[in-house]
Amino acid sequence: MHYQNPPYAEVKIVRCIAGEIFDVAVDLRKDSDTFLQWHGEYLNSTNFKMMVIPEGFAHGFQVIKSNSELLYFHTESYIQKAEAGVLFNDEKIGIKWPLQLTDISDRDLRHRLITKKFKGLNIK
Repeated sequence: MHYQNPPYAEVKIVRCIAGEIFDVAVDLRKDSDTFLQWHGEYLNSTNFKMMVIPEGFAHGFQVIKSNSELLYFHTESYIQKAEAGVLFNDEKIGIKWPLQLTDISDRDLRHRLITKKFKGLNIK
């Protein structure tokens, strides 16, 4: 589950143009009424849905059909020093992935669990 820290927080728009994915956004905004809650949608080439992931949300997806293709639009460039993430299977978030998790990048496996110290992202 990826995001960029402020001041490089970004809005993402995601569309699946081939295949199918389960797309997830997690609210990491400080003092938000939906802090640490997640929302997922199936995006595929026939339902024409898109996900808008606001600033202050982590984003990730699971490929449901092989050979899936996505279009991503970002409001900020990738800034390595601003990159952060939370672990995809953190029990504090409790994402219900539709398929067994089998192919996970080393980068994603290195993300940390959310601790009591994490109070959220300060998005203005």
